[in-house]
Amino acid sequence: MKIIGIDPGLRVSGYGVVEASGRELRVLDAGVVRADSALPMPQRLDQIYQDFDGLLSEHEPETVAIEELYAHFKHPRTAVMMGHARGAILLAAAQHMIPVEEYAATRIKKSLTGYGRASKEQMQRAITTQLQLAQLPEPADVADALAIALCCYSENKIKSLK
Repeated sequence: MKIIGIDPGLRVSGYGVVEASGRELRVLDAGVVRADSALPMPQRLDQIYQDFDGLLSEHEPETVAIEELYAHFKHPRTAVMMGHARGAILLAAAQHMIPVEEYAATRIKKSLTGYGRASKEQMQRAITTQLQLAQLPEPADVADALAIALCCYSENKIKSLK
């Protein structure tokens, strides 16, 4: 099973491609996609779409796992902006006919640490341990994307046991 986890953003989106073979998990690729903030919105969205279209073509994942929208009452504009990036990414997944699984941030944290309000540091340690990485994943967007992929893997593993 190959999963691409995506932490969507309008300026920076993290991604992590994880492959499961039996009980072994390994990271095939991880990084960030950056959109030029000087560009008008339509061109930025096209840039995000093109980059993720390329990643999906290159890795051919079986599932796209992405963080759900979250709107904080103090920063509602953030959710709207993230929604634009999510739309471009979801379009790329749809055009590749790859199923999408969406996860709330608290569900991702609970899946990895057992606690839905885990800190960034707790999440990074859990990711590092579960993927047997030599160092903490950086930047935070990559760590978040890997966490989303791991959550998807865990959720699918649980479903297959039922």
